Amino acid sequence: MGKEIWKPGNMLYPLPVVMVSVADKEGRANIITVAWAGTVCTNPAMVSISVRPERYSYGILKETGEFVINLTTKDLTYATDYCGVKSGREVDKFKEMKLTALPASQVKAPLIGESPVNIECKVREVIPLGSHDMFLADVVAVHADEKYMDEKRKFHLEKAEPIVYSHGTYFECGKELGTFGYSVRKNNSRK
Repeated sequence: MGKEIWKPGNMLYPLPVVMVSVADKEGRANIITVAWAGTVCTNPAMVSISVRPERYSYGILKETGEFVINLTTKDLTYATDYCGVKSGREVDKFKEMKLTALPASQVKAPLIGESPVNIECKVREVIPLGSHDMFLADVVAVHADEKYMDEKRKFHLEKAEPIVYSHGTYFECGKELGTFGYSVRKNNSRK
């Protein structure tokens, strides 16, 4: 079994694919689809998104320093793709995709009501990296849809059917394979 050597590139897949909502100083909202998003730190809670400077939402991000990361689901796949290929310069993505803009609690950017989790963020630093600039941000609030909570108030994101992105393709997440620490628990049976 051989391995082919490729030129350096981004092969860390699959990735979470998220819809990032923003609003300009006049309150006009837009959505950009981002596959380069991630957790940076637990305490303080921080995330990052990377955006190309030529994207319409880039200027809004720089101007306001605020955004919302909206997790995506199987039901939001079409809207996720649309918001990644259409420009907010030309269309109102909330209107075209029939998405619900809800007020956030800490930022002016709206939440996407159909998303199971919305993460309000305030930019701490913009780091120019080349093709993309990284927006390093503090998480200032998190909204979780109550319909995915059980009677013990445990959140079950898997019931929302989250999606991931890999090399130009969207995928559903699969079945549970184990929980954190299962490999070292007593009476563990390998799957």
